[in-house]
Amino acid sequence: MKYQQEATTAFRLPVRIYYEDTDAAGLVYYANYLKYMERCRTEWLRSIGHQQTDLLRDPGIAFVVRKLTVDYIKPARLDDELIVGLEVERLSRAQIFFRQHIRRYEGSIDRPWQELVDATVHIVCVHAERLQPMSIPAILRNKLEAQQ
Repeated sequence: MKYQQEATTAFRLPVRIYYEDTDAAGLVYYANYLKYMERCRTEWLRSIGHQQTDLLRDPGIAFVVRKLTVDYIKPARLDDELIVGLEVERLSRAQIFFRQHIRRYEGSIDRPWQELVDATVHIVCVHAERLQPMSIPAILRNKLEAQQ
């Protein structure tokens, strides 16, 4: 995949569109964009040294989506090369607010990337068993604050 000058994001994940991602019209099925954004957040967390399975086990936390706003701008199609990006917009005691983008590589000099999806995602840290909000552990919070 090509990685020339894309708009700045805190983290980027390349995604190729396969036949299984598309609907009867040959376009990416809308719910799959949510999957790509989830993968991006998971890989971003891994890139700063934390895996979801480890966080579930110790300190016993999980991150759940509380609110999601999505603007579907243009469709993606079979074999497109996409970049799924995220930026940490805000961090509170138990919440993370992300801005996420999905862009397609266009390759032209004046417009190398085309915006397909723009989203805001509100994530809450919860106790994994009780599913009640809890503070983001300090060791993780420090890394998250560095991403802002």
